[in-house]
Amino acid sequence: MRLIDRYLAWAVIGGTLLTLGILLPLLGVVILADDLDNIGTANYQLTDALLFMVLSLPRYAYQIFPIATLIGALIGLGALANRSELVAMRAAGLSVWQIVFAGLRGGVLLVVLALVLGEVIAPMTEQRGVQLRRQALSGEIAQQTLDGFWAIDEGAYVNIREIQSGADLRDIFIYQFDAATETLIETHASAARYRNAHWILEDIVRSRISDGGVQVERIAQTGWDSLLDPGLLKIVIANPHLLPAWSLYRYIRFMAINKQDAGAYEVVFWAKVVYPFLMLSMILLATPLLLGSSRSSGMGWRLFVGILIGILYYLISRTFAYLALLFGMNPVLAAIIPPLLFISSALLLLRRLG
Repeated sequence: MRLIDRYLAWAVIGGTLLTLGILLPLLGVVILADDLDNIGTANYQLTDALLFMVLSLPRYAYQIFPIATLIGALIGLGALANRSELVAMRAAGLSVWQIVFAGLRGGVLLVVLALVLGEVIAPMTEQRGVQLRRQALSGEIAQQTLDGFWAIDEGAYVNIREIQSGADLRDIFIYQFDAATETLIETHASAARYRNAHWILEDIVRSRISDGGVQVERIAQTGWDSLLDPGLLKIVIANPHLLPAWSLYRYIRFMAINKQDAGAYEVVFWAKVVYPFLMLSMILLATPLLLGSSRSSGMGWRLFVGILIGILYYLISRTFAYLALLFGMNPVLAAIIPPLLFISSALLLLRRLG
């Protein structure tokens, strides 16, 4: 890579990191302010709220990274324009497309950083933050709902009332029907533990209900062959937006096996797949906006344009997500159309500029 390419790429990277450095503390204040009402509930104190805020920031950073990239490119390259460096580069023979590709090289590094943040760091910190917050507010580590988690597992209906962690369950009901003997089998286990890639049920009461009556047997411990695994059970208590792409893919397959609607998860999954292209499209869009008005616009105007485009992106992406969820639009199309719109707009502006 030539020296001038590295110079332009680092201008984009530096502007993006500066934008994140400004936006994230503001988001942190908003998160903390929204959580102030919970302080004093049970064991939840200000230190817990601060820790929850810090652990939530990686997820928010991942969500705003595309907008931060757009604003950062406008700021970084705009600083070069204000010093007439871009004018000098073009006078020396640097084409618009060379400037675009140099900025995109910086964008590739930002994409890698965003993916590590959103697919590796954020899921761990967010789940830890939610767990600590729930424990402080309720005094319990486990999450328990009114009717628990239901799943169809190889012909059996499974109801898990309490998920303490992916590998430790409490109060499990398993309902099966033996068509050959016309017998309904109800199995209740007080606990289930995942050890050595197998489930172990403990303290079991098994009832066999048929025309001949009810037979009840008690078993101290037995194995349980199930499609469910700790990774899937951790997913059921998490927001799909917080999960890494590979976990979403596994859960979508699991829901397909169980003949359940995975539309919400598919929309989020495909949004994650096209996420790198969205970030690069922001840099592609920033370059013609900047070069088309580099002499007449100041930093405030560039920030306003970046924020306006960010709001537009949010509205468009949310609209297509709702179309997929409410009207059955293909999740792939719902995810790919927003970045395609921005890329098409950028290419049109670059053509006019060229």
